[in-house]
Amino acid sequence: MPDAKGSIRFTARLHRPAEPKRATWTFVMVPEASSRKLPTRASTAVDGALDGHPFTAILEPDGAGAHWLKVPAALREAAGVSEGDTVSLDIRPAAKQPEPRVPADLRQALQAAPDALATWKDITPAARRDWILWITTAKQATTRSRRIGNACDMLAGGKRRVCCFDRTGIYGGNIRAPVPAG
Repeated sequence: MPDAKGSIRFTARLHRPAEPKRATWTFVMVPEASSRKLPTRASTAVDGALDGHPFTAILEPDGAGAHWLKVPAALREAAGVSEGDTVSLDIRPAAKQPEPRVPADLRQALQAAPDALATWKDITPAARRDWILWITTAKQATTRSRRIGNACDMLAGGKRRVCCFDRTGIYGGNIRAPVPAG
């Protein structure tokens, strides 16, 4: 549970996403004023509590300068809340950056490229998250595949951060929050 120092407190409504139709997870939109207190408009790791139940998660950018939080079923159930409920959140920047989940296609490509894998292992979890975001925001399979190849080439060459990529979605329009179900 976050301590009082540096905590960002707000209330938000739990929404279910419109897509996919049978989604079992919910999300909350972080108010813009609360998002402005975070260190970045891009994805950021937070430690927090939802109705008093602790969690560590990644806040994702909403493409408009704020963030949203995916609330998995386990956290929602522990807190005893449901879609449509208003919940209280208490967050702060995470003490430790969690490791991102590496998509299988990227993991396989890195395993096949030892120099790229060496750089990958040497960069921060936040930098790995940026590479993953750049790859996964591709709209077409061919673009995603090309980005994976380019990422491996750049990492093999020692490049530690993906550049020329709008990590916030504000300028590129490539990142958006889920749309609440009707």
